[in-house]
Amino acid sequence: MSDVTLRRAEYAEEVCSAGGVRSQTLVRAFAAVPRETYLGRGPWRVLRPERLPDGYETTPDDDPLHLYQNVLVAIDERRWLNNGHPTTLARFLDFLSIGASDRVLHVGCGVGYYTAIIAEIVGPSGHVAAVEIDPDLADRARANLSSYSYVEVLHGDGGACDAGPRDAIFVNAGATHPQPLWLSRLTPGGRLLFPLTVCQAAGGIGGGYMLRVAKTTARHTARFVSPVGIFSCEGAREQEAERRLHRAYGRGEHESVRELRLDAHALDSTCWLHEAGWCLSKRKGTEP
Repeated sequence: MSDVTLRRAEYAEEVCSAGGVRSQTLVRAFAAVPRETYLGRGPWRVLRPERLPDGYETTPDDDPLHLYQNVLVAIDERRWLNNGHPTTLARFLDFLSIGASDRVLHVGCGVGYYTAIIAEIVGPSGHVAAVEIDPDLADRARANLSSYSYVEVLHGDGGACDAGPRDAIFVNAGATHPQPLWLSRLTPGGRLLFPLTVCQAAGGIGGGYMLRVAKTTARHTARFVSPVGIFSCEGAREQEAERRLHRAYGRGEHESVRELRLDAHALDSTCWLHEAGWCLSKRKGTEP
């Protein structure tokens, strides 16, 4: 076993343990995917969360071992666009409970590194549709993921690209509301994870929480699972919805949300965020 392969296996254990990951399949997927394939030749510019105010630092050389740390790696430093924090992304993917043969949609795939980890989990009997709105990043992801015959990279708006029925949908960009297409394409038992965020600057980084939605026979259960700071999802933001979401977060009690309601109903005491066509409710359901 090479030094890089051994270090990648150690890295997989470290980042998944730090993220409280339950799935050993996810640990193995992190150990299987070479991060350097997706980030080009070094030296690389990296961000360490514990030293965020210090900004980026440059790795001493182009040894891939530098990538197997719990760091963000610059894709476009001018935009603060990075290959995301491994522990955070591992935790998010674990929330989705992705399994072999699942059909997954990954919105905001960037250069495709975390898409490859999803692909390792679902295997060739599954399918991954990866969507990226930045044409250059979409091209890079397409080239990087070309060895996976069951991965399709699409350039476009993640809220409008119809990839067909999906067992899991992972949105890696902030929205003010769930897109109807995401909800309509969830299979029974399907899971959706997306950042519900407030962003003060157009196209900038917003803050909020990751919302996990699961489709049951009769309803969509929902809960907030993690704080998040992330770039906005173009096409999935509305100014008035953002204002109302900001007020809802300001009132607190987001942790009491248990259901995403799509039925027509009057505003009542169980409504945490009541919108036209959907509502985040404190009614309790059964979560798969």
